[in-house]
Amino acid sequence: MPKTPKPAYHALPLPDRVQLPAPASLAAAQAFRDYMRKRHSVRDYAPTPVAREVIEACIAAAASAPSGANRQPWHFVAVADPVLKARIRAEAEAEERAFYEGAAGDEWLAALEPIGTGAKKPHLEAAPWLIVVFAQRYGIGPEGKRIKHYYVPESVGIAVGVLIAAIHHAGLVCLEHTPSPMKFLNAACGRPENEKPVMILPVGYPAPHATVPAASKIKKPPEEVLTVLQGGSG
Repeated sequence: MPKTPKPAYHALPLPDRVQLPAPASLAAAQAFRDYMRKRHSVRDYAPTPVAREVIEACIAAAASAPSGANRQPWHFVAVADPVLKARIRAEAEAEERAFYEGAAGDEWLAALEPIGTGAKKPHLEAAPWLIVVFAQRYGIGPEGKRIKHYYVPESVGIAVGVLIAAIHHAGLVCLEHTPSPMKFLNAACGRPENEKPVMILPVGYPAPHATVPAASKIKKPPEEVLTVLQGGSG
């Protein structure tokens, strides 16, 4: 059997140039920083509908993220069906009850106490959309052959970050929900064995009565999260 030819490297001129002169670059970076500081993880959702096209655009932004060897090891399932949302809530709450009733351990539960979380997850039904993120542990080619993926957790993490930023940019809110284990999501969403569910993002508008934990506004100062190693004079 002849060997499959290896794909050849082919370079393209940089398709898009969005670079700014230095003063404008600083202003843009500071404006984005300030805008992202207005992002909040929200558990209280309004019933206001969100158009499918908005969700699709946010997911398309996430799918543009860089990935190991450009394998793009992710899949996103957008759920608006009330029956399926109710099923996901019921199965997630079953896992959460086990978590809060002993599986987590005292130290973990103590760390969560200022966040105010619990086993009940009404936001999984209240939000107009759920975006379930799956990581593809390996790909499957057209003939059923496994395709190795590289840096899967890192790649999917980058994509989720872009997704959260896109949701915020669209004027919506979300919540990063990770019931453990999450294997039930494969059956609920009809996803194959090679995909591992990593997160559920309820997405919508905040309810008028929406609150956030006071503790969530406490962020580490720059000197704790940044080290600058700059040689020379400036």
